[in-house]
Amino acid sequence: MMKQYLVTYHASAEALANSMNTPPEEAAEAMKLWHQWAEKCGEHLIDMGNPLGNSMALAVGGGSSKSNKEMAGYSMLKARDMNHAKELLSGHPHLSGWDNSCAIELHEVMPLPGA
Repeated sequence: MMKQYLVTYHASAEALANSMNTPPEEAAEAMKLWHQWAEKCGEHLIDMGNPLGNSMALAVGGGSSKSNKEMAGYSMLKARDMNHAKELLSGHPHLSGWDNSCAIELHEVMPLPGA
C-alpha cells in the first residue's frame, strides 16, 4: 500500500529574492531540472506543487503576523515508505547547490484520527 508524503522546500528570504531576479534563460534551465526530476518520479509524483509566498502565521485569538518559516514551495509524493520517498528525492534540483540555505522536509500524511 502506498503512503502519501508532503515535500516542503525551504530557502532563506535572500535566496528567494535572488531567484526572483534570475534571467529568464537561467530560470528555464532550472525548470528543466525540475521536469527531469518529475519524470524520474513518474506516477509517484502526485502533485508537482508550486512556489509559496506571502505567508501569514495565524494565532489563537485571531491575531496574525508575517510567517518566518521560509517555506519556498511544496510537492506531493506517493511511496511505499519513508525510505522510498527519500530515494525519490535523491538528486532533487532544490538541493543542487544553488544556495546553501536550501533544505527539503519530508512529511508522511497520516490518517485522520477517528475517520
